[in-house]
Amino acid sequence: MALEGASQAPLPELSTLCDLPDFAELAASGRQRAAFGEACARAEAALPGITPELVMGCVVRLDRGFPAVASERGTFRAEFAARLTKGRTGAGRSGAAGQTGEGSSRVAVGDWVCARVPEGHDMGLIEEILPRESDIARWRGGSRGERQTLAANVGLVIVAQALGERPISCDRIARSAVIARDCGAAFAVVLTKADRAPREVLVSDVRLVREVLGEDLRLVLTSSAAEREQGNKAGELRGLARDLEVAWGTDAVRALVPAGAVAIVLGESGAGKSTLLNALLGTDLLETGAVREVDDMGRHTTVARRMVSVPGGGVIVDEPGLRSLPLVGHERGLAMVFPHIAEAAANCRFRDCTHTHEPGCGVRAALAAGAFPEARLSCYLSLAAEMRESAGTLDPDVVL
Repeated sequence: MALEGASQAPLPELSTLCDLPDFAELAASGRQRAAFGEACARAEAALPGITPELVMGCVVRLDRGFPAVASERGTFRAEFAARLTKGRTGAGRSGAAGQTGEGSSRVAVGDWVCARVPEGHDMGLIEEILPRESDIARWRGGSRGERQTLAANVGLVIVAQALGERPISCDRIARSAVIARDCGAAFAVVLTKADRAPREVLVSDVRLVREVLGEDLRLVLTSSAAEREQGNKAGELRGLARDLEVAWGTDAVRALVPAGAVAIVLGESGAGKSTLLNALLGTDLLETGAVREVDDMGRHTTVARRMVSVPGGGVIVDEPGLRSLPLVGHERGLAMVFPHIAEAAANCRFRDCTHTHEPGCGVRAALAAGAFPEARLSCYLSLAAEMRESAGTLDPDVVL
C-alpha cells in the first residue's frame, strides 16, 4: 500500500518522530467510543469478517494531508477509504453545538477515527471520522462560508501574544478567544517575549488584557530567553509577575495542560509559539525563525500540523502561524467571551442596535453604570462590526 502523491517528497518516517504522543496519553469521549462501535458494525455488515482489522485511533500528525494515526496497535500512516472520500460519512462541526453530519475526508489533527489495518500491512485505511467534541475552525473566506478546521477535540486554546516595545492590541487575542469559546473549548492567554517590553509597557499590557477579557482570565507571562539565561532579568520578570498577580514561566504554561488534556497554541507568526513549545519540551525540537523588525512578524516555521507530548503534562497541537482569523458566524462565542455586554444588549430598544449612538441603548447605559470597562466594550464593538460586515458578503442561502 503506497501513499498517493507521496513521491513528490518523502514523508518523514514515523520512527524518527520522537515528539508524537502515545495512544495511552489520549482519551476518546464516551460518545466517540460508542460511535466507533457503530462504525465497526457498519463495516462488518458491508464486509463480513473485517472487525478484527478495525482499530480506534487518533490523528496525531498531518503531512501535506497524509495522516499519522496513533492506536493501541501502534502509530501508522493512513489513507482514506473510497467511500469516505466520496463524502459518505465524516465528522460534523463542534459537538458543543450538537451537530454532526455529512462530511468528507477532511480529517484534522485530533480527530478520532475508525481505521482498518489489514494483516501484513504497515499502513491503514480510515473508514470513518468519528464525531467531534470540539472543532477549532476559522473562516476561509469566500461567499460560501467555508471553514478550515485547525484541530479537533481540543479542550483548551492557548492564545500566544508577543510583547514588545510598543503596546499590544487586544483585538487578535479577543478574536482567538471568541473562536475558541464558539468552537467548544476554553481559552487562556500567554504573553511571550516579556524581556523585550519596557516595564511600563508590560504593566499596561497586562492591565489592558484583563480589562478586555476579565480579571478571572487565565494569564501567564513568559520569556524563554530570560528563563534560559537565569540571570537578573528572569528574577525581575518573576517579581513583576508576582506583583501583577500573573502566573510566570514555562511551568505555569505546563500547568494549563495537565496529563490527559489536549490544547492548541494559536498566534500570529512571530508570537513565539515554537520557542514556547521548545521550552515545554525541554529541547530545541521545533524550528524557530527570526522576526522582521519592520512589522514584528515572523515567517512560518511550523509546516506539519501535529500533536506534541509535553513531559509532565498533556498534549499540545502545534499549528502553523496564522496570518488572519476572520470572524464569521461566531456570535455565540462573542456573547460567551463578553457575557455582561451580551446581557446588557438584551435591554436595547432596537434589536439591530450597534451600541454606538442609538437612543435607549442598554449597553451604553450599562457602561455608564460601570458594569464593564470602556476597553472591553471597544473590543466587543470592533469584533461585532466585523461580524456584521462579513456576514453581509455571504450568499443568502448560506446558513451558519
